[in-house]
Amino acid sequence: MRLAAVALVAVVGLPVVAARAQETVDGATIARIKDEALQRSQVMETMSWLTDVYGPRLANSPNIRKAADWTVTQLKGWGLANTHLEPFQNFGRGWENTRFTFVAATPQPFPILAYPRAWSPGTDGPVSGETVVVQIDSAPDFEKYRGKLKGKFVLLGAPRPTPESAINAPMRYSDSALMAIAEPAAANPARQGVPRAGANPAAFQFPVQRYAFLAGEQVAAVLLPARGQEGTVFTDNGFPRAPDAPLQPPTVHVAIEHFGRLARLAAKGLPVTLELDMRNRFTTADENSFNIIAEIPGTDPKLKNEVVMLGAHFDSWHAGTGATDNAAGSATMLEAVRIIKSLGLKPKRTIRIALWGAEEQGLIGSRNFVRAHFRDSTNAPDKPESAGLAGYFNVDNGSGKIRGVYMQGNDAMRPIFDAWMEPFRSMGMATLTTRNTGGTDHLAFDAAGIPGFQFIQDPLQYDTRTHHSNQDVYEQVQPDDMKFNAAVVASFVWQTAQRSEKLPRKAPAPPRVTP
Repeated sequence: MRLAAVALVAVVGLPVVAARAQETVDGATIARIKDEALQRSQVMETMSWLTDVYGPRLANSPNIRKAADWTVTQLKGWGLANTHLEPFQNFGRGWENTRFTFVAATPQPFPILAYPRAWSPGTDGPVSGETVVVQIDSAPDFEKYRGKLKGKFVLLGAPRPTPESAINAPMRYSDSALMAIAEPAAANPARQGVPRAGANPAAFQFPVQRYAFLAGEQVAAVLLPARGQEGTVFTDNGFPRAPDAPLQPPTVHVAIEHFGRLARLAAKGLPVTLELDMRNRFTTADENSFNIIAEIPGTDPKLKNEVVMLGAHFDSWHAGTGATDNAAGSATMLEAVRIIKSLGLKPKRTIRIALWGAEEQGLIGSRNFVRAHFRDSTNAPDKPESAGLAGYFNVDNGSGKIRGVYMQGNDAMRPIFDAWMEPFRSMGMATLTTRNTGGTDHLAFDAAGIPGFQFIQDPLQYDTRTHHSNQDVYEQVQPDDMKFNAAVVASFVWQTAQRSEKLPRKAPAPPRVTP
C-alpha cells in the first residue's frame, strides 16, 4: 500500500507521509529530481572535464587551480550565487610532475611501469646508472653502504608474492552484506588514555633518517615496490611539504612485476642499467590551497539564513586522473545543485556546495572550513554560524551506487532517512546503520557536533584497484550509478532545505580522559 501511495502522489502532486514515520516526503518534487537526473544527466560530462582535461588534481598543484577555475565557471553558469574560492593556510608547498620516462637499457631494454612519489625532487634531466639492492633496517646498516651508492638506482625493499586473482571483479553489496552493515558495530573497550597500538616514535623517525642518508649519498633514485599488481600501481607522498624540509632523494613507485624483474636480474649479478628522466617542480606554499564554495540562496524569510551543505573532496592523487577518488563525489555534488537549479526549485534554506581541498593529506580543507565557520576546536564553544547549519552530506567512496546512509551514531535520523529513502527503495537504497565510515570530510562536521553523513555505496573496485592508483581513471566510473547518486543527493539536500526543523543533533560526546 505504501508503494501504491507513493505512485499516486507522484501523479497528483501531493506530499507523501511515509507509513513508518511522521516525516513528510515531497513526492512530486522528488519525482522531478529523479527524472532530470536519470533522463537529462550531465554528470559524466562533468566527470570527463574533471578527469580527462583537468586530472589529476593533486592538492596545492597548478592543475587543481585550473580544475577549480573551470568548476567556478560552471557553477556561475548554472546560476549559483556567492561562488568563490576560499583559501586556507599551512598546507605547505605545491608540487607537480612535468615529465616522466623510465626504461631499462641493459641487459634487455624494456619500459618500466612506474610513477613518481608525490613531493619527490626530480632528476634535473636524464640520469643513467646501475641498480643495487639494499637492505637498511636500522642506523648501523648505513655503514655497509656509505660511499658505495652514488649514482646508483637503489631498490629499497623486496619483491613480494602476487596471489592469483588478487584484483577482484567489481563488488556490489548483497542483501546479507547490507544486513550486516545495518547491525550496530560491536562495542569497543574504552580506550581513553590507551596508546595506539604500535605507536613508537622511533618507528617514524628511522625512515626519515634513511632517506636523509640516501640523499646524502647522492643516489640516482630510490625505487619502491608499489602496492598493487596486474598493472595497478598505488602511490602516496610520504615526503614533508614544508619549504625548508630536508633534502630527499628522487623516489619512484615501481609496479611490482617490474620491481621483481629488476631485483631478480640484480641477484644474478647481471649489470642492470636504468635511464630515468623525472622532472618535478615545487610551487609556492599554500598558493593553490582552497575550498570551492557556491550557494543556492534560501527564499523563506524565517529559514533563508540557515544552510544545508553538500560536499566532496576535490583533490586527488597523481598517478591516475582522480576519477573514483574523488571526481565521482565532486561531480555528483555538482550535478545535484545543477538539477535543483535547472528545475527552478526555490529552497527555503540556503543550499551550499563545498568541494574540499587537501582531503588526501588529512581532511585539511574541510577542517579549516569548520574551524573558520563553526568551531575552532573540539572543546571550543560553537561560533554563531554553527546554529544555522541544518546538516551536511558527503560522497567519497567511489562511483558505486548509493545503498543507504551511515548515520554516524545519530539514531534520531532513522525515521527521517527511512522516509526519504522511500522513493529510492525499489531501486536498491534501503539500508541505514548507526555505524560510521571513516577517513573523509563528514568527520570534520561530526567532530563539531554538526549532523554530517556519508552514504553507503557499492564498493565496485574502489579498494582493490582504483583508490590512489594509476587505474583511477574515467573508465572505472559507472554512469548509471552516478546518475542515481546525483538523484539521491539532490533529494536529501532538498528535503533538508524544506524541512520545518534542522536535522537533529547528537548529544555531545563526553570529554576525553587523558592520563
